[in-house]
Amino acid sequence: MRRTSKAPSIREPRTANRGLDRDGQRVQSPGFRVLGSDASAKQITALVVRLLDWFARHARDLPWRRTRDPYAIWVSEIMLQQTQVKTVVPYWERWMRALPTLRALAQATPATVHKLWEGLGYYVRVRNLHRAAQQILARNGGQFPQNYEEVLALPGIGRYTAGAICSIAFNQPTPVLDGNVVRVLARLFGIEGDPRGRKANARLWHLAAQFVWCAAQLEADTPRPTPRATPPLSDATHHSAACSHLNQSLMELGAVVCTPHKPQCAACPLAGDCVALHNGRVEELPAPQPRRAAIARRYAAFIVERGGRFLVRQRPAGVVNAHLWEFPNAEAGKGGNDLATLAERTLGTKPTGLRELCSIRHSITRHRIKLDVYVALVEMNLRRRLVSGRWMTLAEAERLAFTSAHGKIRQRLMAQAGAARTRSRRRGLARTLDA
Repeated sequence: MRRTSKAPSIREPRTANRGLDRDGQRVQSPGFRVLGSDASAKQITALVVRLLDWFARHARDLPWRRTRDPYAIWVSEIMLQQTQVKTVVPYWERWMRALPTLRALAQATPATVHKLWEGLGYYVRVRNLHRAAQQILARNGGQFPQNYEEVLALPGIGRYTAGAICSIAFNQPTPVLDGNVVRVLARLFGIEGDPRGRKANARLWHLAAQFVWCAAQLEADTPRPTPRATPPLSDATHHSAACSHLNQSLMELGAVVCTPHKPQCAACPLAGDCVALHNGRVEELPAPQPRRAAIARRYAAFIVERGGRFLVRQRPAGVVNAHLWEFPNAEAGKGGNDLATLAERTLGTKPTGLRELCSIRHSITRHRIKLDVYVALVEMNLRRRLVSGRWMTLAEAERLAFTSAHGKIRQRLMAQAGAARTRSRRRGLARTLDA
């Protein structure tokens, strides 16, 4: 019988501490079956079985769950960082059509990968993805590494992402701990304190490791059916791909059942063992993070047009939204700079007029930004004095990756141009009929 190596210090229950967590706090009352932080391998294995069975029945049908290709799973994990699943699905599908292999990504231009990522935000993610693919192609001939430490060493990959890739793609017993898993484990075991703090975070990682190692043992001790290339989720009876499905089940449970607010405890397969539910503290755990105060900022963007071409510029390296495109803009001072002066400083020449086009509100981390957009009228003989940039048509601009707010400006201009063409055609048709 195949065995896995030693699990990470799974503790057997000690009679003296039964019903107490490591801090000596009582979490169990007579007749209620809840866990302490020193749960035994047998207890955790029972939870693992329930999670695997629940996941086989209730897992969402997400496109990256239909493959074990580490490249496809890697792309999904990077996209899912700080981004909702419903937002990621169309982006992932479009990405995989355009760049179906790691080699295709490594050989793609920066403009191509930025355009495919346009709108997802946090663009350092896609630059690291591109750089890591180039490293893998150069060092491994395009073969994605299977060793956890090698995966962890790639640009843009941390402990969680490395564990997710190795467990989901290769069925390795590597733990994961994202926000969803933190919430499940903190409530299930009644873990106090800031989950990002050293003590609580170490306990959470330890528990995550216990779960996935118990899943590996469960798979090793279960008679194996006829091998399949990619075991389907419904094959939970034999617990094939147990490490992969176990980690996904913890993440899925936190995403759809053990949610931050109004969790569906009645639908949870672990409800009977949940310390937080038993103690009426589900909404209190994990400890909420203090909210940082929002910062209001105001910008002005200036649209300059010349013969159907618009002045745009590319953001430099080392700044937020580096390498993306935008229209000339500047931050307005807290005292409210004179608009004409701000436009002259931004464009390099004083416009003869400014016409308000629209206002766009958006957020970057805790910054709440209002972007006021103006059409700037500049005399023809002064246009050579404009700040450096590129003149391009809207069709050319559409092929480049713009920042989210400036992408909305581009779409507004394209809509206006389309409406103008429609009006022109109608006038032409009317003149023809009158003739």
